Amino acid sequence: MGIKHRDPFETFNNWLEKASRKEINNPNAMTLATAGKDGRPSARMVLLKDWGPQGFTFYTNLDSPKCHELAENPYAALLFHWKTLDRQIRIEGPVVQVPDAEADAYFATRARASQLGAWASHQSRAMDGWAELEKRVAFYTAKFHLGQVPRPEFWSGFRLHAERFEFWKQGNFRLHKRFVFTPSAENADKWDVQQVFP
Repeated sequence: MGIKHRDPFETFNNWLEKASRKEINNPNAMTLATAGKDGRPSARMVLLKDWGPQGFTFYTNLDSPKCHELAENPYAALLFHWKTLDRQIRIEGPVVQVPDAEADAYFATRARASQLGAWASHQSRAMDGWAELEKRVAFYTAKFHLGQVPRPEFWSGFRLHAERFEFWKQGNFRLHKRFVFTPSAENADKWDVQQVFP
């Protein structure tokens, strides 16, 4: 594997498009790693919903552990791993919450059941059993009936602004190919790329 582009976003696009043709489920799934002020890292899978030079966006409940950690330490790392392609991409950088209008627009595109689920779930909190969640789903189904389901104030998106990329391709005998992109010190619109040892 060589890197054809000195723009990591072009390379990301090419790899994601290929993954979209090869991966059976959720080629946009990514590990999100965060750490709070105690420095203890935590990681979980989320779905990439938008991306470009402006950043990489995911959505979640604002009262979730990941959001509390981002409030304390607004930096994160993303990892895409596509087993069928023997490829992965790591992306690191600062994270900001998306504007309300953007979150509203995305929420409106979600399936109605997913919209209701966002209202019903106290994400990551203990519950008495599955019946409690079903009861909450039924409550919000009745509350919004056939009308539009608005975005909950406790649900929004976050965007990671990429400051570092690493593209990795599995090689024979553990001799993997790795290319690291970092912003150019001489030109903020350019990226420096370096191949690194496996």
